[in-house]
Amino acid sequence: MRKLAKNRYELDPERLASTDEYGNRVYIYPEDVQGKWKSRRTKVYWGLIFVYLILPWIYINNKPALMLNIAKREFTILGNTLYGVEPIIIFLMLISALFFIAFITSVYGRIWCGWACPQTVFIQSIFLKIEAFIEGKASQRIKLDQSRMSVEKLLKRSVKWLIFTIISLHIAHTFIGYFVGPRELFMITMNSPSDNFGIFIATMICTLIILLDFGWFREQFCIIACPYGRIQSVMMDSSSKVVAYDYNRGEPRTGAENFSKDNAGDCINCYHCVKVCPTGIDIRRGTQLECIACTQCIDACDAIMERIKKPSGLIRYTNEDELQGVDKKKNYRPYIYLLFLTVFIFSFFYFLDSSTKPNLVFLRGRGAPFLSSMADGKTSITNKFTLKVKHQGAEVYSIRLSIHNNDDNEIALTLSESPILLDEPEKKVFAFFRFKQSVLTKGTKKVLIDVVDLRTNESISQREVTLVGPVD
Repeated sequence: MRKLAKNRYELDPERLASTDEYGNRVYIYPEDVQGKWKSRRTKVYWGLIFVYLILPWIYINNKPALMLNIAKREFTILGNTLYGVEPIIIFLMLISALFFIAFITSVYGRIWCGWACPQTVFIQSIFLKIEAFIEGKASQRIKLDQSRMSVEKLLKRSVKWLIFTIISLHIAHTFIGYFVGPRELFMITMNSPSDNFGIFIATMICTLIILLDFGWFREQFCIIACPYGRIQSVMMDSSSKVVAYDYNRGEPRTGAENFSKDNAGDCINCYHCVKVCPTGIDIRRGTQLECIACTQCIDACDAIMERIKKPSGLIRYTNEDELQGVDKKKNYRPYIYLLFLTVFIFSFFYFLDSSTKPNLVFLRGRGAPFLSSMADGKTSITNKFTLKVKHQGAEVYSIRLSIHNNDDNEIALTLSESPILLDEPEKKVFAFFRFKQSVLTKGTKKVLIDVVDLRTNESISQREVTLVGPVD
C-alpha cells in the first residue's frame, strides 16, 4: 500500500513555516477567523490605535499630553514639563517598563505580543484588512502571489502599496509628533522640506521602516529580529498562562499512527489552527518562540469543535502544570517582579517630584579660595561661589537664600540676583559670603543655606556650603 504524502502543513519540527526546504521565504497568508477572542482583541487594538493617534493632539496647559522633545531637552507628560531630564529618571522609566513586561510575561506569557505590540496591532487591524479587501481571502492571495505578472496583479499590488504608503506616512508623522509636537509638525509640513531637512529625513526613514515592516517583513520581525521572544523563557515557567493545545484531550488525533475509532482524540487534524496563525506555527507542538499569543488558533479550534459537537477549549489559555495534571505549585516569580516594579515606580515618582523643585549647586570661584581684607583692625574674609540653579518643571519659582541659624548676622550673604526668579531650566548666580576670621574653626566653617519659596515663605530645601579662610 502506497504511503500518502504528508499534508503541506505537516512540517519537520526543525523547519519554520515561513521557509521552504531550501531556506527561501514562504509568505504567510493567515485566514480570517471569527470568535470571542478576536472580538476582544479588536476592541483592544482599536483602543490602542485611538490613543496613539489622539494623545499628542490633546493639549494640557498649552502643552501636548505627551511629548519628548530631545532637541530642546524638554519632556512633557499630562501638562507637566521637565527640562533636561535627569538620567536617573530615564533609567527608572526604562527599568520599570522592563519589569512590568517581565511581570506580565510571568503570569500571561507573550500577551504583550498578541494584544499590545504595535506591530501586531497595526498589521492585524489595518494592513491585513486592506490586503484582504484588495486581493481577496487567503486562498485568493496565495493564488495571486503564485501567478505570473498580469495587469490585474500589477494593479492590485500597486493600489495596495499606495494605500500602505499613505497609512505609513500618517503613522510616521504621528510618531514624529511625539517628539516635536503635532501642531509644530503640522506647520512644518506646510513649508518646504529643505526648511526642516532633519525632521523631513527622520519622518521619511520612519515611514520606510513602517512600510517595509508592516507591509512586507511582518512575521519575520517576530521570528528573527524581536529579542522578546528569545528572553520570554527566562521570565516564564510551567505555571505561566499561555495559549496551548490540550494534548491529553486531543490525542491521538485523526490520521495519527496510533489512531483508531476506539481511542480517538477530539482533534480531527483539520489544520485550521495552523491556517489562521500569523506566524504559521502548529500550536499542537507546544509553546514555541514564534507564538505571539494572538489567540487566533483558539477561535479557529472552537469553531471546529462547535461544528463537530465537541466541547470548546481544546486550544485555550492554560499552563503546563494544568495540562500535566500536577498540583498547582506556588509561583513566587511574579511577586518578585511585582516587588521590583513597585520599588522602581515609587523611586521614579520620588525623583520626578524632587527634580521639579529647584536644585542648587555651589561651585567655588576660580583663583584664590578666599580673599582677605582689613576693616576696623579686624580681618574680613570673602568666599566667592558660582551658584547653579536647575529647575526642570514648568512652574515658575521665586526663591530667597538665607543662612540657617545666622541670628547674629556673623556671616553676610550677597547674591548677584535676589530674589532669584526661576523662569528657565538653568540659571547662574554669583554668591559672596563675607565674615570675620573668628567665625572659622581651624580655617573652615560649614553653614546651611535655606532655600525659601517666596510664594509660601517656607523653606523647600537646604544646601551645605563650606567656607574657608586662613588657618591661625
